[in-house]
Amino acid sequence: MYIDETLSRLQAEGNMRRLPPDSRDSACLDLSGNDYLGIALRDDLRCEFLAEAAEHHYSMTASASRLLASRQTEFESLEKVISDAYGRPTLLFNSGYHANTGMIAALSADKHTLVVADKLVHASIIDGMRLGGAPIARFRHNDYTHLRHILATKAGGFRSVLIVAESIYSMDGDRADLHALVEAKESTPGAMLYVDEAHAVGAIGPCGLGLVQQEGLGSKVDIVVGTMGKALGGSGAYGVMDKRLKNFMVNKARSLIFSTALPPICAAWNRFVFERMQGMDNERSRLAQLSHALYDILGLEGEPSHIAPLIAGSPERALAISAELENLGFHVLPIRTPTVPPGTDRLRFSLCASYTREQLTPLRDCINALKKGLK
Repeated sequence: MYIDETLSRLQAEGNMRRLPPDSRDSACLDLSGNDYLGIALRDDLRCEFLAEAAEHHYSMTASASRLLASRQTEFESLEKVISDAYGRPTLLFNSGYHANTGMIAALSADKHTLVVADKLVHASIIDGMRLGGAPIARFRHNDYTHLRHILATKAGGFRSVLIVAESIYSMDGDRADLHALVEAKESTPGAMLYVDEAHAVGAIGPCGLGLVQQEGLGSKVDIVVGTMGKALGGSGAYGVMDKRLKNFMVNKARSLIFSTALPPICAAWNRFVFERMQGMDNERSRLAQLSHALYDILGLEGEPSHIAPLIAGSPERALAISAELENLGFHVLPIRTPTVPPGTDRLRFSLCASYTREQLTPLRDCINALKKGLK
């Protein structure tokens, strides 16, 4: 059968995925999560919120999609807090995956639109493009000369163009040149720019609002996507856009229309955390300091990021290095094909602001020893 053949092939290739066991009681330092600000570890925030929740009797379920739910207060309150921060309307989604598949598919649902995306955008964006059905072109990662070439040679045959990128890329931690993206958009008639800030929100920018805000380009990017499930320690995601686009998404984003909405208590927690996240400059400063330390340990060049890769080159090597790091006290799970291109299988290190330089120090000797095995 196809199922058995697929499982056998994945096993032989070293790409068989399995759900990991609960590792909360492990003595290892967790360098695989996305809790960049350490919010998920904050008992004080959790206790403060639970006291608020007991007072307000937040519901545990929406019991319907957003368009049908009778209880809207928590969703509207969260959207208002986010909108006030960004200065533009906001629309809440159940996850980053729902946001990207829903909005990109809605914007690319006809043959008159060309979607042009960075080669390394993540799976939810790719799935949104496929669901939309519009023609797709991919430019080489962060290669804006290639992007401009595609726009110059192909965009003229379409009524509209959707340019899609991430601000901080999830597997390498490198940054997009947002000014180059905006310039490409503004030089292309009918173009829109869509930027996913899933790995930037909370971690960088003024008040943790991401790279678009840091670069002063909020009015130039048509849709900015942020997530609640990474640095903000919650669940769900949001799109920041103008009123016209929000109305369009409410009517055309199928992931919004046909999914039961987040539990109101989750929306309330997201609002609670988002308000406090904006004042966490100390945590962002510590995260930046740890990023420099990690880049030094790994021997990486370029602008340090709270995400850093150690390329293993094959699934087998990635698995072996992960196991060895676990033995040495560091929980770093392997990232393999198809999440990353073949030959770039890796260990993906991600940092948490609650960690210290001293906790990272022993990693240097571990990495030096392991690198010898990679040659």
